[in-house]
Amino acid sequence: MESDKFYTLPKLPYDYRALKPYISEEQLKLHHQKHHQAYVNGANAIYEKFDKTRKENTDFDVKATLKELSFHLGGFKLHNLFWENLAPAGKGGGGMPKGALAEAINAEFGKFDRFKKEFTQAATGAEGSGWAALTLCKKTGRPLIMQIEKHNTNVFPGFGIIMVLDVWEHAYYLDYKNDRAKFVDAFWNIVNWDEIGKRFDQIRK
Repeated sequence: MESDKFYTLPKLPYDYRALKPYISEEQLKLHHQKHHQAYVNGANAIYEKFDKTRKENTDFDVKATLKELSFHLGGFKLHNLFWENLAPAGKGGGGMPKGALAEAINAEFGKFDRFKKEFTQAATGAEGSGWAALTLCKKTGRPLIMQIEKHNTNVFPGFGIIMVLDVWEHAYYLDYKNDRAKFVDAFWNIVNWDEIGKRFDQIRK
């Protein structure tokens, strides 16, 4: 976020062509430059509304505005996490988790394949537009899967997010049409487990 209290679209940590063949250049550009940018614009418009109405001492629909802001901020934040937990296949993407994250997954799910199965089911089964996320309950130390509707519904309050997968149609439609399951399967080839492991270590401190 900029020092002037407004959001800007973050740069991707890789080239637009880097995630091929699992995510095409055209798909990635559309997702990042159009859809992610829309959440940046939406949040900033509401911040401008706050500034204007408070300066002029006028009213606005607080309930509707805060609901809309939650949607845009959720979209902004989750997309930031999504880009960072991806990497080109064979160059940081794919494989399996290591270290403390792997131990926590195995302790909770029994084995990685069971975790992968449940996470895949959460992603493919999300109703309408949404996300699958891996979170950590710091009280119990248990990694938990969270199925988010839109960007802001069914979120576990205060739980740190370790990994996310965007299953809105705008994330995959150019490449996979309406075959969400095929996109979710492709996702496992570009998961950046090093980055996700770092998040896990930071959240559990």
